[in-house]
Amino acid sequence: MEKRKLIWYWIITAILSFCIFSGGLAQAVQVKGVVEGFKPLGYPNYFISFIGVWKVLGVIAILIPKFRLLKEWAYAGIFFAMSGAVISHIASDDVSVKIIAPFLLAVFTVLSWYFRPPDRKIILANQ
Repeated sequence: MEKRKLIWYWIITAILSFCIFSGGLAQAVQVKGVVEGFKPLGYPNYFISFIGVWKVLGVIAILIPKFRLLKEWAYAGIFFAMSGAVISHIASDDVSVKIIAPFLLAVFTVLSWYFRPPDRKIILANQ
C-alpha cells in the first residue's frame, strides 16, 4: 500500500506543480490573457504579480527535499490561493467554468499534502 500511496503522491504533485508553477509564472510576468481573466474580479494588477511569485515559490518549496515546515506553509498558501480564487469568482458573479480549475487544484493540493511521504512530513514527538 505504501508504494501505491507514493505513486499517487508523485502523480498528483506533478500535475499540481505544473499547473500552479505555469499559472504563477504567467501571473508573475503579467501575460495579457491572465490579466484579462483577473479584470472581473476587481483586483489591481500588482496583486496578480504578487500572487504569481508566491505560487512559483510555493511549488519550489513543495518539490525540494527537506524544509518540512516550509512545505506545510506552501501547501497552506496554495490551498488558500486556490480556494480564494473560487470564492472571488463566486463573489464577483463571475461563476462559470473558470472556477473548475482552481477548485480542482485546491483538491489536488489537499491530496498531495495527504499522500506526501514521511520524509516530507512534520512528525510531532508525542505521536
